[in-house]
Amino acid sequence: MFSPEELQHIEELKKRYQQPQAVVLAALWMWQDKHGWVSEEGMKYVAGLLAIPYHHVFGVVTFYTMFNQKPMGRHKIEVCTNVSCMLRGCDKVISRIEEKLGIRIGESTDEARVTLVEAECLGSCGTAPMMQIGDEYYENLDESKVDAVLGGLN
Repeated sequence: MFSPEELQHIEELKKRYQQPQAVVLAALWMWQDKHGWVSEEGMKYVAGLLAIPYHHVFGVVTFYTMFNQKPMGRHKIEVCTNVSCMLRGCDKVISRIEEKLGIRIGESTDEARVTLVEAECLGSCGTAPMMQIGDEYYENLDESKVDAVLGGLN
C-alpha cells in the first residue's frame, strides 16, 4: 500500500490528466520502487486506486518489460538481444554471465543477489553488445569486460 504522501502524489498526477489511465505508469513505477516488483496484489491496488479495470493495469505490466512480474535480485542484469547485439555477440555475453553466476536467463542467484534477464532493445545499437544493470550501461562487451563488471557487483 502507498503512504499518505504517495497517495497525495497520485492525486496530484490525476489532476493533470483527463483520464486516470494516464497515471498508470507512474503509479506502477511507485509500486515497483517500493516493493521491487509488481505483484497481482499491486496491480489490483493500482486499479482500485485509479478506479480503472484490473485488466488494463495487467495489460500495462505485461506489455512493458520495465516492470518486474516476479521478485528480482538486488542487481538486475538486462542483456540486449536485439539485432545489433545479436550480430555482435550477445550470445557470448549471456553465456559468460550464465557460466560465471551459475544461472540462466530468467533466474536469480541463490542468495537473490543477481537476476539475469533478456532485454528486447536497450537503445545502444552503436555500442553492441551491451547490458544494463540498474541505471548503468555496459557497452562493447567481451568476456573480460563482463568478468570485470560482475566482479564489481556487491
